Parts: sequence; structure tokens; C-alpha cells
Amino acid sequence: MDVRANSLIDWATTDELKNALLDIEKPVLMIGGGSNLLFMGDFKGTVLHSTISSIEIIGRTDDHVHVKVGAGVVWDDFVAWCTINGFWGVENLSAIPGEVGASAVQNIGAYGVEAKDVIDTVQTICLADGTERDFSNSECNYAYRQSIFKNELKGQYAVAYVIYALSTVPQPKLGYGALEQEVERLGGPTLANIRQAVISIRESKLPDPKVLGNAGSFFMNPVISEEEFNIIRSNYPDVPSYAAPGGVKVPAGWLIEKTGWKGRSLGPAAVYDKQALVLVNKGGATGADVKRLADTIIADVKQKFGITLSTEVNYI
Repeated sequence: MDVRANSLIDWATTDELKNALLDIEKPVLMIGGGSNLLFMGDFKGTVLHSTISSIEIIGRTDDHVHVKVGAGVVWDDFVAWCTINGFWGVENLSAIPGEVGASAVQNIGAYGVEAKDVIDTVQTICLADGTERDFSNSECNYAYRQSIFKNELKGQYAVAYVIYALSTVPQPKLGYGALEQEVERLGGPTLANIRQAVISIRESKLPDPKVLGNAGSFFMNPVISEEEFNIIRSNYPDVPSYAAPGGVKVPAGWLIEKTGWKGRSLGPAAVYDKQALVLVNKGGATGADVKRLADTIIADVKQKFGITLSTEVNYI
């Protein structure tokens, strides 16, 4: 999208960020790869972006390894590195766009795995005074696509490094049928096969943002009560679902598809024809165009199913 910021600062070390904070135009926005953001217009302030690109093993036990990763490392490059080195825990998160720092903010997830499952510590810089602070996993208040950095402390800290605790013994997580079938087709649950299976599945239904503008999964999968789910199932016996804390998780893409939005457009913004969870820019769409489409979908799903979808994408 054609949006601008007043200034952009790339920082490759914590000292560079601290020095920049001494005289910086506000407001300040910390971004990773930008793949989960929807700009509603130009940003009248400073965008900060980490380019810390180190990956370092800092500890080992009998069955785990602790790896300290710079916030600017491309997420999928880190997953590939883990696969090569035989470290388990992030293979199900292959091919997710973005950078390592954002994984700790967004608590990215896919195929039954979330970043919080392997995050040990998040090392940050306070944007107000440049002080360093480490957050333990429990202090991050992780939940489905949520963290303390998206809520109570939103916009207050920049992630510098994330320390992950990864397994050195096989721990395949194949709770999704399509993933299990593809892994079996490739020859069984090795790290390389699981990674390749995830990549193949994602490529079959998700557009490359470099080719077709999108922000990945636009909506979060809602968790509803057993009673609400049973009402839906009485009308749609084939409704897919997954057990979740507090109720039943229903795929937002399925709900959107059942409202008839899959493949449809509203101006230059559209619902992707292979995956209804994804909104795309057909060319020339503004943030307002995409938001209008999202709001219309939310209203239609609410009317048809009584469920209010929440956006996974962050509006700026």
C-alpha cells in the first residue's frame, strides 16, 4: 500500500536504538516485517525496525537447547536453521511471514503450535527511557494471538532478542489431519518432512504477499461455547471444530465462506479465492477499503451465526 512515515530508523544494536531514542520524533511505531499490519494512512511519526540478525546457542541440557535470536532475523530463516540443526519446536510454524521480534509480540501460531510454547525470555528496550528489561514467558501474558506487548504495554517496548527453548529430541505435533497426511506422504515425521509439509499446505492456500498484497490470516478463529457450537452443528453437521480452552474453536475461514464471501470483492479489496481467512489487495486498495471489507464480513458473520469475529491484523 502507498503509505509513508515521517522517518524510519533501522537499528542493528541495542546501543543504536538507545541513542536514537534520545532525540526521536513521536509517535513511535516498532515494526518487524510489516506483514501483519494494515496502515489506515500515512504514519505521522517514526517507524523503528530492528536489523539484529544473530542466532546464538547460549545453553544446553540433556534434551533442550536455548537459542538467542535477534529480533530482525526473518522468522522462516530461523525455522530453517532449527531444522538443519535438529532442534524441535518451531517446524509447524514454517513459512509464516515476518521477523523473530514480532513472533514474541503476536504469539504467532499454526497447526497446533504457538510461539509461546517455545519462548523462554523476551529481551526488550523501553522506548520511554532506553532501559533494558527481560520478560519471562509467564510475564508476557500469552494467549491466542495476544501478549502483554499488544495490550497493557502496547507501544512501550521494542523487542531486541528472543530466547527460545527448543527440544533436541523428536517431538512431532501432528494434530491436524491434513498435516499428518502430508507428512506421511513425504515419508514420516522427520523435521525436514514436517517443515516441507507445512510449506506445501500453506503455499496451496495462502498467497505470497510479494505477489498479491495481503496480511495473512486477517481474522482470529473464534472460541465459542459448547451450546453455541451445538446450535451451529444442528444446521451444519460438517462444521469443523477444535477443542480450545473455554469452549470450541471454529475456523473463521469456514464461517466467512458460509456467508458467501469467499472469492468476492468489495471495490479493490477482496477475499482470497483459495482461503476465505485472507483479504487481498487487487490493486490500488487503501487501508479504508480493506477495513470496509473486513467490517462488512464481520457484520455478515454476526448476522448469520451470532459470532463476532476479531481481527488478527493490527490497524495502524
